[in-house]
Amino acid sequence: MDKKVYDEFIESNKDEAVELLMTLGRIPAPSHHEDKRAAFCKKWFENEGCNEAWIDEAKNVVCKFNCDRYDDITVFMAHMDIVFDDTDELPMTREGNILRAPGIGDDTANLVNLMMGTRFLIQNKEKLHTGIMIVANTCEEGLGNLKGCKEIFNNYGDRIREFYSFDGYMSQCTSVAVGSHRYRIQVIGEGGHSYLNFGNDNAIHIASQLITKLYEITPPDEEKTTYNVGRIEGGSTVNSIAQEAVILYEYRSSSEKCLQIMQNKLNETIDSFRKQGKKINLEILGIRPGCGDGDKTELKKWTDNNISLIRNYYKGDMDLGPYSTDGNIPLSKNILANTIGTITGANAHKREEWIDLNSLPQGMGIVLSLIGAKLQ
Repeated sequence: MDKKVYDEFIESNKDEAVELLMTLGRIPAPSHHEDKRAAFCKKWFENEGCNEAWIDEAKNVVCKFNCDRYDDITVFMAHMDIVFDDTDELPMTREGNILRAPGIGDDTANLVNLMMGTRFLIQNKEKLHTGIMIVANTCEEGLGNLKGCKEIFNNYGDRIREFYSFDGYMSQCTSVAVGSHRYRIQVIGEGGHSYLNFGNDNAIHIASQLITKLYEITPPDEEKTTYNVGRIEGGSTVNSIAQEAVILYEYRSSSEKCLQIMQNKLNETIDSFRKQGKKINLEILGIRPGCGDGDKTELKKWTDNNISLIRNYYKGDMDLGPYSTDGNIPLSKNILANTIGTITGANAHKREEWIDLNSLPQGMGIVLSLIGAKLQ
């Protein structure tokens, strides 16, 4: 489709996109509690003329186009949730073209560009030659564990051939998924009085020994693999032998094989303590898969083609590095997937996050170019 068509659409919709962003950006949306944003987005899609829009069991807002006519589906997705637990209206300030609000870039502005892209799709749906699914999804952040994206693949995974997630800042186009396994490790000791029961197992001491062993693990070197203890807590007071200590632990890699190796090493380490009579409970907090082991040649060719479309509106250096996003799910299944940023800004995951409103039309053009490639 001629770029002039995209430019004309952008020019006539750019002011409304800012208004939509300022409205949507005030609506709270913690992971697992995106109900208010979901209701707003569903109503917006319906008002635009999307006849097949609904909220699924994971609270995703799903819009279908031609999915009953064609077997193959292309998914365009942006997540509604933000990292903050606010349940009241989110604070927002504007200074010229700089808009500040919690979660405004990650991922609200990208979602707005997808919504504008959906308006363009509705206006040109008679030219559509494949099945398209637009999803404003839930639970991308933190311990949301990609629940929203997983729900889409549970329901339609055998039909999804291509997947786009709009997330992050402009220049980012990733086809490499950083997977992670996250655990809560609970250590139980005998406890007791620090003087009268001296010698009883102390949960903090055992946890310290366990952390030492976890940090002695040599990660596999096929792909970059990392690990971290991010939190430890336990005990009650200085003169009590700790009965409980809790560790939060994770490891990460873009390779599913490396993740499995780390899982085996973790289990071996825990079992070695249990064999000594130590009581340790292991709870999975979240699993994000890494990349599958399929042929990457087709994925690279497809990504290169998407980059050529992105170049319609972005001429700078591309960031093709690995990230942890909704794209992890299709990439783990060897389905063609890119996660693409459509705005400029900074301070993601901080309450002071900001975006440059001047980048919104440019990012809208990126979305239009990718959606437009599906139109005759």
